[in-house]
Amino acid sequence: MKKYLWAFFISMLPIIELRGAIPYAVLNDIPVTAAFLIAIIGNLLPVPFLILFSKKILIWLSGFKSIGPFFQKIIDRAQEKANNIGKYELLGVMLFVAIPLPGTGAWTGSLIAALLQLRMRDAFFAIFAGLIIAGVLVSAASCGLLGIFNSIFMG
Repeated sequence: MKKYLWAFFISMLPIIELRGAIPYAVLNDIPVTAAFLIAIIGNLLPVPFLILFSKKILIWLSGFKSIGPFFQKIIDRAQEKANNIGKYELLGVMLFVAIPLPGTGAWTGSLIAALLQLRMRDAFFAIFAGLIIAGVLVSAASCGLLGIFNSIFMG
């Protein structure tokens, strides 16, 4: 049960998200279907809060002299990505979240949705769809790559 909880909590972490949770789960003998579901649920859980509060919190943090430039850089980077998405906002958010690379998941997708001032429900479902795509890709890669790794190195 402990490894399931760890996978769940890992999926909630920024940057790591389901891209780290699914490989962790597969490496710890959690069935890939369960790993996928746990990672999707855990990664999706903070999304509404992030859409509602991420922009406000980052703007507030950017006002501090010592840490402000770091948080302003995050805002600027997310704004740049939001600008690149253009008029196909929901499709853009979904595809952005679907790319299984660090920094392109639900956390940044939520910030982009907040910067674009998308409706909560629409943004949530775009992010959810992106997570499903990313989860399928990461699950397939985890099973394939980890299976190859295990057969080579574990005999």
